[in-house]
Amino acid sequence: MAGLTAAAVAAVAFLAYQASANAPDSVADVSASASAPASAKKPATKPVPTVDPLAVPAGSGTGLRVVYALKDRRVWLVGEDGEAARTFKVVPSSVSPAPGSYAVYSRTGTVTGSDGVPIEHVVRFAEVDETVIGFSAAQDGSLPTPDPTLKTGGVRMTRKDADALWSFATVSVKVVVVR
Repeated sequence: MAGLTAAAVAAVAFLAYQASANAPDSVADVSASASAPASAKKPATKPVPTVDPLAVPAGSGTGLRVVYALKDRRVWLVGEDGEAARTFKVVPSSVSPAPGSYAVYSRTGTVTGSDGVPIEHVVRFAEVDETVIGFSAAQDGSLPTPDPTLKTGGVRMTRKDADALWSFATVSVKVVVVR
């Protein structure tokens, strides 16, 4: 019985050697690195660099600007140095501008929005098929989802964020819309 056991162990050892000799390096090194000290081990894959979700979007230009990311539903107020002075979430309108560069062309302190809601700190920067697109805050502080059956252009934000945007985005300030 001992002879059979010894033969079986020898056969398994031989097959294991053959398998490791014919395996790709990434698999063959696993058994060797398992016994190596932790400091000598190499990662199997390169770590994926993390992207700061609050970083100013790449390709949004340079200099003083407002950046509006349609997909992220976020706005950045970017200073001359390219650093974000502030960023915040917004509720997009039912009509969105195409990605591109625009400029603030008018501002209004208070008015009734195209959805019938009293709004403040309106900063207009684009038009899409006769629908005016601009940033604003509802005077009652609400952030309702726009009715998709209405053509509205108000990109809504909190009153606090609208105050910051109002101070930052004067007439002629660049607004860059990105996906």
